[in-house]
Amino acid sequence: MLGLMKHTLTLLTALLLAPLTALHASDGSTRPNVVYIVVDDLGYGELGCYGGSDIPTPHIDALAAGGARFTNGYVTAPFCAASRAALMTGRFQTRFGFEFNPIGAKNAAPGIGLPIAEKTIADRLRDLGYATGLVGKWHLGGTAEFHPQRRGFDEFFGFLHEGHFYVPPPWQGMTTWLRRKTLPNGGQGRWTSPDDRIVWSTHLNTNEPEYDTDNPLLRSSQPVDEKANLTDAFAREACDFIERHSSQPFFLCLAYNSVHSPMQASDDYMKKFASIEDIHRRIFAAMLAHLDDSLGKVLAQIRDSNIEENTLIVFLSDNGGPTKELTSSNSPLRGGKGDLWEGGIRVPFIASWKNHIREGQVVDAPIASMDATATALKMVGALAPEPSTKAEATMDGINLMPLLTGKTTQLPERPLYWRVGKKNALRRGDWKLIRDGKVWQLYDLTHDISETKNLASQEPARVQQMSALWDKWNTEQIDPLWK
Repeated sequence: MLGLMKHTLTLLTALLLAPLTALHASDGSTRPNVVYIVVDDLGYGELGCYGGSDIPTPHIDALAAGGARFTNGYVTAPFCAASRAALMTGRFQTRFGFEFNPIGAKNAAPGIGLPIAEKTIADRLRDLGYATGLVGKWHLGGTAEFHPQRRGFDEFFGFLHEGHFYVPPPWQGMTTWLRRKTLPNGGQGRWTSPDDRIVWSTHLNTNEPEYDTDNPLLRSSQPVDEKANLTDAFAREACDFIERHSSQPFFLCLAYNSVHSPMQASDDYMKKFASIEDIHRRIFAAMLAHLDDSLGKVLAQIRDSNIEENTLIVFLSDNGGPTKELTSSNSPLRGGKGDLWEGGIRVPFIASWKNHIREGQVVDAPIASMDATATALKMVGALAPEPSTKAEATMDGINLMPLLTGKTTQLPERPLYWRVGKKNALRRGDWKLIRDGKVWQLYDLTHDISETKNLASQEPARVQQMSALWDKWNTEQIDPLWK
């Protein structure tokens, strides 16, 4: 009798727990993964899918062919850190004072980083049971309080500042291009070492930053002695993260430092582009091809883990290309990194999710990096129905999924704004308003993508209307926390 009672109790317990177990398993297997692939300083015109012709990028092109490619995809700042702050929060970074770009020793200065009050997408997704990981570049605070693992990431492998050499010195098996103010002979121009491994150039009249100073490669908070090229190491770590977490929902931000300086390319990739006569351009081509192959390994891991149909992938550059520094082309756009001309803020931008986002889309509607975050958060229910904090009340991104899935053909009309000190800009529809501490200029981007014809004098009413919009938006921003 006692045995029968035990058997009955066990059976009842199993029956009661079964629905809960099944629900948990179902939630874990169907809630979509989110993967951000952020590349650094890649110009609008380099990828094959954006019209580039001299550097093959088959893996990134295939990602675009399998999803949506945005022709008017913007970031919210023309340089690294501020752009990333908006991507991580879904908010204009000027709302919380992250207006400028900390570099060098400023990365380690007290108080400089993504303000603690701001919730990151990693914070929000982790609170919903997601595994979260950051591989690569952080650049949102180099001191303990801003460490990625205090900002919602369970795991971190990478570095905290704006850049890093790709391999440790003496840079064996690499060709390295360095900016210098003066050549070894005291002159100007280019100098190449006898073994052809090092090239110095004075064309920018500056020395290469000391990227690695007080900026070790870290696993969590512990320095690691990494021998592999960082482009390979970051792919390895991303693949490992995906494989380990493929049975649960996860968020991975893979933030390559490529193609950011210092310019370093391995011998095998340099050989592939031996036909490019200019060594400066050849190194860049080798770096971009290496990046594309690295990304291909990550995409293959997603396929091999059988999670392709459950994984939203967003690919973008953090800002436009610094053409004089890297040769990174923004063609046909005007300007580059640091500018609010289109070349500084319009970037390669791709979204892919097999069997969810319609394949082969070309989306011409203006969108912003913040929209990727708003889309992901909305998709997984990570935003409170009734905002309980100011941060939630002022989410600036919008959900792109209705457009990407074909449920609608238009996005809600909204202006996009930029402020970097005296550099200001606004895009509304086809029109772009821009100034650099002086009078506003006006461009019709539909007919003048290269911003060559200022129409302000012909459209004074439009200038007045758009500048009033910018002024109103500006009153909602705060002063920069540092310069």
